[in-house]
Amino acid sequence: MTALTLAAAQSISIAGDVPANIERHVAFMHVAAEHNVQLLVFPELSLTGYEPSLAAGLAITPDDPVLAPLREIARVLRLTAVVGMPVRLAPDAGVLIGALVLGADGSLALYTKQHLHPGEEVAFVPGQGGAALEWEDEQIALAVCADFSHASHPRLAAEAGATVYAAGVLVSEGGYATDSALLQGYAAEHGLLVLMANHGGPSGGYVCAGRSAIWAADGGLLAAAPGVGDALVIARRVDDVWAGQVVAL
Repeated sequence: MTALTLAAAQSISIAGDVPANIERHVAFMHVAAEHNVQLLVFPELSLTGYEPSLAAGLAITPDDPVLAPLREIARVLRLTAVVGMPVRLAPDAGVLIGALVLGADGSLALYTKQHLHPGEEVAFVPGQGGAALEWEDEQIALAVCADFSHASHPRLAAEAGATVYAAGVLVSEGGYATDSALLQGYAAEHGLLVLMANHGGPSGGYVCAGRSAIWAADGGLLAAAPGVGDALVIARRVDDVWAGQVVAL
């Protein structure tokens, strides 16, 4: 097996300020590239913050020019980034919670959150998921927050051949113990490397827990941010051995 480096971007979003959040994403991408990260996953709705009341006004189509700076940086750095944004596929369509895959090769793909959290239906409609990312000998399945609260979601991903399960989330202090235990359990049950990218500060009125983490396929913790704040949580595989690292920004 060749080297592979993945990372969770534990970022802090400014509510509704897409330009400022793009600027911060660019900074994360540069630091990630310095650590040879090939795939960088940001939290749920990272480019707007988790702000359901603002989502309709901020929603974009996947090919919106607002993403051009991030797409160009991804291409220049040879880094694939998964960023969170409200998405509307047509002018009269409902708003989806999107995870946009900005490819190192200039490509663009979309994953949309399939399972809404109770109350989210006021602002959002359920999505259709998306294809796993093919990465040499790995298949990386994406998830957005409440998707992983349905055990069928990681199970179906594993049955379809996924070896990595990467989730952009918003997890509060109150929910962290339960949610992290679920993800760790999926790692062990399905033999998946599991990555969780959480918000590093408050968003949408929630006190986010930070503590983004990556678990190995046996459920063992590879790396986790110690608390809130901006950080990269990195998992690096050389041959068949995974190692973890945390980098504060």
